Amino acid sequence: MSTRINTLARGALVLAIVASALTLAPARGEPVLNVGLVPGEDPRVMVNDNQALLDHLHQSLQMDIKPFVATDYNGVIEALRAKKLDIALLGPFSYVLATTVTDVEAFALLETQKQGATYRSVIIARKDSGVRSLKDLAGKTFAFVDPSSTSGHLFPKAGLIKAGYNPDTYFSRAIFSGGHDASAVAVQNGKVDAAAIADAILDIAYSRGMLKQDEVTVVWTSDPIPGAPIVYRRDLPADLKAKIRASFAQIRDMPWGPKTTIKRWVPTDDSAYDVVRDTAKLLNLDLKKMH
Repeated sequence: MSTRINTLARGALVLAIVASALTLAPARGEPVLNVGLVPGEDPRVMVNDNQALLDHLHQSLQMDIKPFVATDYNGVIEALRAKKLDIALLGPFSYVLATTVTDVEAFALLETQKQGATYRSVIIARKDSGVRSLKDLAGKTFAFVDPSSTSGHLFPKAGLIKAGYNPDTYFSRAIFSGGHDASAVAVQNGKVDAAAIADAILDIAYSRGMLKQDEVTVVWTSDPIPGAPIVYRRDLPADLKAKIRASFAQIRDMPWGPKTTIKRWVPTDDSAYDVVRDTAKLLNLDLKKMH
């Protein structure tokens, strides 16, 4: 699996470098802030959903804001390591992975009107698959999101182990879909019997019609997971980091996606993600080999 991830990461890094190279000549003569977004959904959807945030950063920082959505989670990490990104919104596990290879710092996480500082991973299944519990997943087809996804891989896999099931042999076939939305569509279309997905994105999938709620059942829910952090490179100038923190602290009731509102960004730090590191230990993961 690590060979596949390395190949994808190198490809994503090339894309990140190309995207970053296009930002070297800002249209308005302003300094550039390169912002990375993990591929939770289609890249165009990700940029559209975050447009209000990008506009706010432009206005408050007086910088040209350049968003970049990598092809996978490791693409954002590699772009941070190569200093092609300045800040990035990462998943909890991708943040922990990032800290093993590059000097980044989590400084805030978001709260929405539906979700506080934590969220949950859920496993969903089509009702006509006959799956009503983890026990019923034996021999079924299953979709994880990405090897570096917290709610789409790390926590559901650990949940299976805690329940006494070996996730490496439990399914007749397991795939990585590449995105939470792709997993939702795979379940809806019957390409897989079940999938892991973040609870907030499950709600979005229902609202966008990617899933029909009356045809889907939730068969497992994780313990709370610390929210997705926004991070910056530690080597950014101190005054710029202070301005970025202040910019995020100003945000209140900002539109985020079709039916979600960011209530605010709250301060966080690295220690909040020790629960993610503990979960990785349960899976015997060598974090440095996952790049």
